[in-house]
Amino acid sequence: MEHKDKHALVTGGGSGIGESIARALANAGAEVTIAGRRADVLNAVAASHPNIHALPMDVSDEYSVREGISDAANKRGPIQICIANAGIAEGGAFASTSLADWSRMMATNVDGVFLTLQAAMATLAADMPARMIVMSSIAGVRGLKGAVPYTVSKHAVIGLIRGLSEEYIDRPITFNAICPGYVDTDILRRQLPGLMKRLNSDAAGALAVMAEGNRHNTLLEVDEIAATALWLCSDAARSVNGQTIQIAGGQV
Repeated sequence: MEHKDKHALVTGGGSGIGESIARALANAGAEVTIAGRRADVLNAVAASHPNIHALPMDVSDEYSVREGISDAANKRGPIQICIANAGIAEGGAFASTSLADWSRMMATNVDGVFLTLQAAMATLAADMPARMIVMSSIAGVRGLKGAVPYTVSKHAVIGLIRGLSEEYIDRPITFNAICPGYVDTDILRRQLPGLMKRLNSDAAGALAVMAEGNRHNTLLEVDEIAATALWLCSDAARSVNGQTIQIAGGQV
């Protein structure tokens, strides 16, 4: 189980962590399908590397996921590497969280992961080795103030990989979760204006506050997450199964 000539699927692969993982896998010789809702962004990434292929897909839509993944497998082979990375991050007070807010979070962050893994696994022969990785968060191993639905969703996907690791213990498939702290991505930087307003601070001050969410007081870089994903996808990690890999500059 190495990367070369394997077919990898990366949801949320058009930017940030997903894009970094997709590029790392492609550079290692994998054929990589990147999925997401923004076709223009996906196409731009795909155009930059011959091993990357765009798949417009909405993980919260069952038909979109099942048809999209089936089509990708027909074109490039069984999905032996699946990175369920697509997700949304929103905060707010619990008391003012509506059921619609809650449901939107779960539809993408939990239902989307369930659908992605199930559809990817349906492309595999029973004896085929595979690596299934979900992108959780430090919020998946501790509570995150002001983001209860997000926290619940990231705990849920850890439960999913733990359950799957037991159900498929007799097959050559591993299921693991990566739990990053605060990573310097576009998603994080889009939160800056609101944080600057709340803190009455400039951008540098707001970034510093976010960095304090990591134990070493430094924002993570996407290449750190990508390197972890590549290791989990390799033969070297063949006995790592049902685990949460925390990347936060120290103990969470």
